[in-house]
Amino acid sequence: MLQNTRGIVLRSVKYGETSLITSVFTESQGVQSYMVQGVRTSKAKTNKAALLQPATLLELVIYQKPQVNLQRIKEYQYAHIYTSLQEDIVKNSIALFSVELLLRLLPEHAQQPELFRFSFEYFKLLDKMETVSVANFPIYFIIQCGHLMGYEIRGTYSNITPYLSLQDGAYTEHLPPMGPHLQDDEARALSALLSVEDPAKLKDIHMNATARYHIMDWYIAFLHQHTQHLGSIRSLAVLQAVLH
Repeated sequence: MLQNTRGIVLRSVKYGETSLITSVFTESQGVQSYMVQGVRTSKAKTNKAALLQPATLLELVIYQKPQVNLQRIKEYQYAHIYTSLQEDIVKNSIALFSVELLLRLLPEHAQQPELFRFSFEYFKLLDKMETVSVANFPIYFIIQCGHLMGYEIRGTYSNITPYLSLQDGAYTEHLPPMGPHLQDDEARALSALLSVEDPAKLKDIHMNATARYHIMDWYIAFLHQHTQHLGSIRSLAVLQAVLH
């Protein structure tokens, strides 16, 4: 059955001499794997393989067959053409971290339309924003992914609840007896990030690179408590080196 849908490319792997196997987060079907043939050849009329780079936003016409692990694409084209994301090293590093997070966090075939729509607009905004304003985007993205998948942090930072406990997933009055935790400025910064509704205002939350690393590491550990297949995010080290 043919379907029209939007998609976010998560990964493309070479297959054979001219083909790719591409993982795409689709609006209608969740994460799907597609065989795309004949795109890695000099005889191709256009460089269609360029459209299958990670974080590319696509309009797709797909063949959707139930209980088939490797689907096929009939047509695909840009849904949005980036103006700076692919050339800007900071934005590109953030984008690659974000697509890897989606790839590892989302089970295949599970529909997540709300998370898809958020992610689609997130990549467009990341492309649009000035580079000096995007340092908090990776933390915001991972927080929103957790929220939209139902992994909530309870409470907010206050003088009465200055600690963020990993075991409880909540702001608490007392220092957690074990495990990583956040406190003071870092706990306050994460509380502010949790309340952001307009990502354009992320630049107004000020923190240094060390605080970002600690908050990111804490939130990844928090997600590990809820999902067994997240694994190690390889692009995190590159992201941390870029956002120094």
